[in-house]
Amino acid sequence: MTLPQDLTSSSALDEETARAELYGLLAALYYAPPPPELLAQLRVAPTEAPAAGGFLEEPWRQVVAAARQLSDAEVQAEFNGLFSGVGKPEVMLFGSHYLSGFLNDKPLARLRTDLTALGLERDETMPETEDHITYLFEVMRYLIAGDDVAIANLTHQRVFFAQHVQPWAMTLCDTLEQHPRAVFYGALAGLTRAFLSVETQGFDMLA
Repeated sequence: MTLPQDLTSSSALDEETARAELYGLLAALYYAPPPPELLAQLRVAPTEAPAAGGFLEEPWRQVVAAARQLSDAEVQAEFNGLFSGVGKPEVMLFGSHYLSGFLNDKPLARLRTDLTALGLERDETMPETEDHITYLFEVMRYLIAGDDVAIANLTHQRVFFAQHVQPWAMTLCDTLEQHPRAVFYGALAGLTRAFLSVETQGFDMLA
């Protein structure tokens, strides 16, 4: 996993690369406890944006600060305490839970229909259903950086984001930011919120 190198570049190509990389980083951090090498990268990551006052600068700084504050074991314990464990997790990462109140419900069926239309299939080695936030962020990353321009284009990005990310991801961020034991993941939720706000504004300009 490579950390985003430049979140505020004026180059359109660099901006698209940074978007894809940030979606990939978020996907990895919500899927499993970050490995030691990724946490090590975070702890030494630059926290100054190239342009002063960049919208993602402060939330990114908070994530880096949280990584520096906690040990590898503490971050892993936080992930497991929030998202894993026996029975119902303290924080759910599945869209159907937020959209309908039930897992494996109609929102997941609609998502699968749309993924099929995009020619995308679930990796059978992935134990989570397709409405896991990680899966959705990986789809967004592909729609930005994929080689098949018939699929990976702004139109599909905008539609997929509006239908499957925007309706519930901010509620997930609320839940994490309000959780008393979410230190690293509370900071990550702040970065997620800021990034998705930028995405929403960008897509609104295309409408």
